[in-house]
Amino acid sequence: MSQADIGLIGLAVMGQNLVLNMNDHGYRVAVYNRSEEKTQDFLSGPAKNSQVIGTTSIAQFCSQLKSPRVIMLMVKAGAAVDAVINELIPQLSPGDTIIDGGNSLYTDSERRTHDLKSKGFYFIGMGVSGGEEGARYGPSLMPGGNQDGWETIKPIFQSISAKVDGEPCCEWMGAGGAGHYVKMVHNGIEYGDMQLICEAYHLMRAGLDMPMEKIQSVFKEWQAGVLDSYLIEITSEILGHKDDDGNPLVDKILDTAGQKGTGKWTGINALENGIPLTLIGEAVFARYLSALKDQRIKAANLLSGPAIPPEQDVTTFTQAIHDALYASKIISYAQGFMLLAQASKDQNWSLNYGNIALVWRGGCIIRSRFLNNIKEAYTQTPGLENLLMDNFFKEAVEQAQTGWRTAIQFAVSVGIPAPAFSSALAFYDGYRCEQLPANLLQAQRDYFGAHTYERIDRPRGQFFHTQWSKDS
Repeated sequence: MSQADIGLIGLAVMGQNLVLNMNDHGYRVAVYNRSEEKTQDFLSGPAKNSQVIGTTSIAQFCSQLKSPRVIMLMVKAGAAVDAVINELIPQLSPGDTIIDGGNSLYTDSERRTHDLKSKGFYFIGMGVSGGEEGARYGPSLMPGGNQDGWETIKPIFQSISAKVDGEPCCEWMGAGGAGHYVKMVHNGIEYGDMQLICEAYHLMRAGLDMPMEKIQSVFKEWQAGVLDSYLIEITSEILGHKDDDGNPLVDKILDTAGQKGTGKWTGINALENGIPLTLIGEAVFARYLSALKDQRIKAANLLSGPAIPPEQDVTTFTQAIHDALYASKIISYAQGFMLLAQASKDQNWSLNYGNIALVWRGGCIIRSRFLNNIKEAYTQTPGLENLLMDNFFKEAVEQAQTGWRTAIQFAVSVGIPAPAFSSALAFYDGYRCEQLPANLLQAQRDYFGAHTYERIDRPRGQFFHTQWSKDS
């Protein structure tokens, strides 16, 4: 039996589907799972009649791989990745490549890249997006780490990735933890996109009292326009799904949202880097608030909201909600790329923002029509400071802002929370505001803590302190 082109460890659904995808593209794959039963079930089930090679130990697994070996890990992020790497190392030879395809924290990938390089191995931290279907038929892939290792594995992963206009949604991101960092920001934007869609749904369902069938038709219409995206598409399908009794299934789902931490990581990193990632932060906090279900039930019976305003024109306000969703989505991506730019500068990654948009155009959860416009923006102006400075996005927000403001005013008037819509608008207004009240804030800091301040009539970099009162 001929040896495998690549090996994969970890046969949960994502791992299995990546193996089947590779097999479909003509690559022979060796697999190993800590539970031998799962390996056998895979070989006798989804991988039956394939070229996949099953193994029962790490040593046997490594012996089945062509040299130099290429090994992909699809195991739980954190300590499990390090444990498997430590098991592999005694079986490997210099020049072998280890790929971590889990949702690892980028600092772990940074560390692993350097540790394995010192031992003679290549490490690739690869963000994988697209869920189970993407893994099976074409994911979005964001590799980073040791670029010498990337050159070895590039043909495999570009062949199995999603394609848009014939281009693979898999490009090199940068050194060290760059791949997993880009995936982290991707997931943060995903949090924001999902929250924005949920706020639009909430305003139509509770604010405009629209029946579910009508809301579903609205999302279908939006899918045909500038909001065209995977998440809009699946939202339409979800809203049309009926339970056994014929009623919308979504109405029976408990309103408490879960998370795996990548959105939180994005928010924490933004705080550490001084980037106002306000919309994604609100999306994370909205999930935390949803988890307070028991308290919310009590509060609903105790705390009052505004008086219900007169009946609203559904068509007018539906268009306003559309505009709020579109403008806020642009803000979310603008903030995400601000964070990527700061990290690229701090880490010396030289991230290619056009390539990032290209990789996100297909296969991934946040794939959408206007990623083409982001790609074009950075192609035309590689040093673009902010997406809002690009003519396409500047004009799109200007055209949408009247409806955006109307939707938020409507949300406030009926007492429906719209934290992502609102924070996006606050960012936009703050970003376009030449004079902010931070001068007063800095004076307060100087008053109680002698933190000093700069003056507008003096060169930047000169700092002053004032004795604000006789008693201070």
